[in-house]
Amino acid sequence: MEYGRIEREIHVDASPEVAFEVVSRPEHITEWWSDAADIEAVPGAVGELVWGDRAEVVPITVVKADPPRLFSFRWCYPGGKADDDTASLLVTFELTPSGTGTRIRLTESGFREMGWEAAKLEEQYREHSAGWDTFVPRLGAYLARLVSTP
Repeated sequence: MEYGRIEREIHVDASPEVAFEVVSRPEHITEWWSDAADIEAVPGAVGELVWGDRAEVVPITVVKADPPRLFSFRWCYPGGKADDDTASLLVTFELTPSGTGTRIRLTESGFREMGWEAAKLEEQYREHSAGWDTFVPRLGAYLARLVSTP
C-alpha cells in the first residue's frame, strides 16, 4: 500500500452552499467531527480543533476557501504548532452539485511527506483512514438532519 492519500466520497441531499457551511464553520464542525472548533473560512486563518475537555487540541490553517466549491486546511503539524515551514497533512473538501444535492469528496494527503518511519506512516494512515470512515458518514447524517429540519 502506498499510504499517499485518503479519499472518501458521499452524496448529500443538500446544496453546495449548505455543505460548504457544514465543513467550514465551527458550529457545524462540532456536530459531526470535533468537540469544539475555532476557525474562520479565510485562507491563512489559523484555528484549532478540540476533542475532549481540551485533551487534544490540534491547530489547523485554512489553505483555500472558495464557497461553495472548495474548502481545504492543513493540520497534524509536528510539535503541535501551526508552521508553514514544516510538513503537515492537507484535507480538502470538494463540493460538486449533483442532481438535487451535492457530491462531497474528501481527500487527505501528505502522509509520505511527513518524514515518518514506515511503521509510524502505516499507523497514522490507518488511524486517519478509520477516522474518516467514522466522520464522513456522520457528516452525511448531520447534513440530512439539518436540511430536513424546518
